[in-house]
Amino acid sequence: MSENEEPVIPQWEINNTHPNYWMDLEEGLSGILDPELGYSVLQLGLIRDIKLDENSAKVLMILTTPYCPYGPSLLEATRAKVERILGVPTTIEYGSQMWDPTLMDPDLREDEWGF
Repeated sequence: MSENEEPVIPQWEINNTHPNYWMDLEEGLSGILDPELGYSVLQLGLIRDIKLDENSAKVLMILTTPYCPYGPSLLEATRAKVERILGVPTTIEYGSQMWDPTLMDPDLREDEWGF
């Protein structure tokens, strides 16, 4: 990513279809921390989309690295939290987008992230 490019901030579909869930999702997902980095899945920008229909929800999520040792537990914790908040069966789709520090909350970016 060049210096002039803006990060790709996810625009969750649920914010357009069911905006009343935003605060609960933000609060719930902010508590799911990557134990290695100490940041939440929201701060890291790992939740790329959340979709809700009347019978189910789908979360599109990426990891900081495909071989993240905490990946399975982060994916399941996210799925379970969204399912509890929305009250419908929820699935996780593992996204193909590669994570990089520009996806993080801009206030958390540091020189040591390498960009």
